Parts: sequence; C-alpha cells; structure tokens
Amino acid sequence: MARDPFVEEVRRIRETQAARYRFDIKAILAAAKKRQSKSGHRIVSFVRKKVARA
Repeated sequence: MARDPFVEEVRRIRETQAARYRFDIKAILAAAKKRQSKSGHRIVSFVRKKVARA
C-alpha cells in the first residue's frame, strides 16, 4: 500500500494535539470549543428543534 503524505500529516497533527492535552478527550474538546468561539465564525448547530403541534 502506498504511503499518503497528506494522511501522514493529519495523523501527526492529531497525535501532537492529543499529546498536548495528555490524551484527555474532554480537555481536547473543551479546547476545540474555546478556539471555535474565539474564531469569530458563525457556529452552526444541527440539533433538531422541537416543533409545537397545534
């Protein structure tokens, strides 16, 4: 199987990010949410809203 440099780079970055937060998924997600809120970009939620039925 051929080695894909893009896949290798993504895996290297993922490993670096995970190590930064000691592989603690809650810490990784909290940091991601913090970066997301500081980005200034609109945040889209795909959570379904309950519709009141008449």
